[in-house]
Amino acid sequence: MTPTDPRATLIDGLRDLAAFLETNPDVPIPFSVTVHHFPDGTDDEIRAEIDGIAELLGTDVDPGDVGYDHYRTGLPFGPVQYSAVGILTHSRARHDADRSYAGCITPAPVAAPIAPPHAA
Repeated sequence: MTPTDPRATLIDGLRDLAAFLETNPDVPIPFSVTVHHFPDGTDDEIRAEIDGIAELLGTDVDPGDVGYDHYRTGLPFGPVQYSAVGILTHSRARHDADRSYAGCITPAPVAAPIAPPHAA
């Protein structure tokens, strides 16, 4: 058995999706699609990888989304975008703190609205 190449598999999947959507025009589509890459490592390693990707793409680096501490770059292809996003330590810690409250509050059930009868 030959090991699967993740890059080739992703590219094949994108081509298969495009061909499927082209031959099935009644299938709804989104207004845009973003392919994300999230590097792992220390903040310095993440920044270095994003810097390298920006160089490959010929793009600038956004040093941080205000309030999110994400380090990113990307390249648009019309409504399709390649985006490399580094989620830095401070942002991951804030997310973990926010998630630490998960399950602590249980909202009261809300009754489902009654749908009007359909016209014949």
